[in-house]
Formats: sequence, structure tokens, C-alpha cells
Amino acid sequence: MSDLGSEELEEEGETDLGEYEGERNEAGERHGHGRARLPNGDTYEGSYEHGKRHGQGIYKFKNGARYTGEYVKNKKHGQGIFIYPDGSRYEGEWVDDLRQGHGVYYYVNNDTYTGEWFAHQRHGQGTYFYAETGSKYVGTWVNGQQEGAAEIIHLNHRYQGKFSNKNPMGPGKYVFDIGCEQHGEYRVTDAERVEEEEEEESVITTLPKWKAIKITELALWTPTLAEEPPPVDVPGQEETPAAEARGEPGEEAQPLADLSDGEADFMRPGEEDADTFREEGEYGREEFRFDNIDQQGNVGFEEDDTRQSDPPD
Repeated sequence: MSDLGSEELEEEGETDLGEYEGERNEAGERHGHGRARLPNGDTYEGSYEHGKRHGQGIYKFKNGARYTGEYVKNKKHGQGIFIYPDGSRYEGEWVDDLRQGHGVYYYVNNDTYTGEWFAHQRHGQGTYFYAETGSKYVGTWVNGQQEGAAEIIHLNHRYQGKFSNKNPMGPGKYVFDIGCEQHGEYRVTDAERVEEEEEEESVITTLPKWKAIKITELALWTPTLAEEPPPVDVPGQEETPAAEARGEPGEEAQPLADLSDGEADFMRPGEEDADTFREEGEYGREEFRFDNIDQQGNVGFEEDDTRQSDPPD
């Protein structure tokens, strides 16, 4: 879900206007703890320094939004919690009135983003949790978009690869809980280019399509040989050193089973196994579109781009 628009809320600057109750310094500036009602109807209660909000404070907007946290020279700077008018909430670091550093954003649809921020946008390493399906994106973000190496974790499988402009692109693999991996790549061809008419302008939307290449087994265990039982001494039986000296065999020991063939068959699935997987599972080598994954753990990766209903300043 989009958090765009939340940065549009701005606080009233302190210019010694409005009503104020609190401490002042010798110069008559607001200094220390105080409470102010600003001309635009907003209120602030907290620390001041030389006439500016500085230190811990609570700023309440007349539209219902609220910030609780640290200030430096009238700007949100440090740790703080911002509750937006639509009920969404950000808890984390601020730099010069911007979400920047590490923080958690709680969206109105119960989605969450936990990770790095820069200039009000998701930027760096972060995890986006989709509340409706239980899936989550774990990886790199650039200017608010899914970009770079990442992993999408679903209820019964996961996808590992690279993303570009919120979509998977290039080589990757699906890892299934049933014990196999499907390797392939997402690519865009002419067949996937869709033209849409909007306001007499042609807009081309490209959707990547998954192309499976091979299916492999997960090598999660190594077979071990059973220990050979110790020899049993038979009473009254005498050793025959002469026979041993001549190299004549006595009771032959059972040879160890050669597991190389069976082991190779397990580690390398045959064509019949691959065909069976294609027929019985929906994740076989047949092509399927990235945007057609259902909600049974196979969620698409498009976020809700609905802007928050933040009122203007």
C-alpha cells in the first residue's frame, strides 16, 4: 500500500504567534516547557529552546493527525511516532521533518513495512508484509519501489530472484515445500506488451512472464551406510592360520551395497518425474503469468497505490 501523500502535512512555524503558556528565557523567547495554540488551530506541548520546538514534544494537527517525538529547531528529528488522519502510523527515525533511517509503517489495510527509509520513501533493505495473504517481500527498495535482489515468501513456497519496478525480472527460482525447486526466468516479450488508451494517449504496460527451465530436487540429506555387525565367535571353532597364509578365503563377508546409482537417481530427477510434476502441480514447466497468481499463498506483488487521504496543510 502506498504511503505517498503523508509527507504533505506541515506544521505551523513558531514565530511567537498564537497563544502560549510556559517558560521563557531572559530575552522573552519561548524557552523550556510550554504549551501553544497556533494560529492555524494546531497545538503543541513540549520543550522549547530559543523560541523553537526543541526536544521532546507532542504536536496535534486540527485534522486529527499527531506527532509524538523529538524535535530539533522546529523540525521532527530523531525518534518519533506520527499518526496520520487515515489511521496509518509511522514509528521510527526522522531527519529534517522526513522519514529517514529505520522505521515501521503500519498501513490502514493492516499491511506493514519494516526497514530503511530515505527522504520519506522506502529505500534500502526492508520487509513488506501483505496482511490479506500472509505473504511478504524481503529485499531491496529504491525510491519506494521493489528493486534489486529479493525474496517473496508465500505460505507454501517462495520465489528468489531480482526485481525491477515492482516486478520480478530475469533469472530466479521457486522453492516449494514439497521438496523441489523450479528454475527459470521472468522476461518480457512482444506478446506481453499491452496497449491502453488513456486520454487519447497510448500507454504501454509490460508484464513479465515466467518461463520454467528445469526442476530439481532439494538435496537435504545424505544417505549413510548401516554399520557392519561385529564377527561372532563360535565355540570350539579353531582358527586356520595356514589357510589365511595361503590367501584362501574363509566365510566371505557381504559386500557393501553400492548406492551411487540410487543416490544419483535421487539427486537427479528423471524426465518421468518432471512430467508427473507438470501434470499434477500448477507450478510445473507450463508457463504462467506473474499477475495471475491466486491468493492461496500465491499472491501478486502489486501494492495498493491508493494515496492516503491526508488533507492539505
